[in-house]
Amino acid sequence: MDTKTIELPRQLSQWVEERVESGEFADTSDYMRELIRRDQEQREWLVSELIKGEESGTNSLTVDDIWAEAVAEYRARKMRKSRAA
Repeated sequence: MDTKTIELPRQLSQWVEERVESGEFADTSDYMRELIRRDQEQREWLVSELIKGEESGTNSLTVDDIWAEAVAEYRARKMRKSRAA
């Protein structure tokens, strides 16, 4: 296994220490490996979604249509969350 050395500002270093002390991670290296794995997964997902979008072709929606759809979806999610609380 390779060894890497990183420098963190005090605030970030404390955050990492807190995460390890919570027991969720065995040590700092375990925490960093998890962050890297998540980053890899997110990037793979994003590339996959971009490829799907590119392969799906074009549609007739305007930017305004897409924006209105996004706003409506956001509001619906927000309402569901407030009802669940």
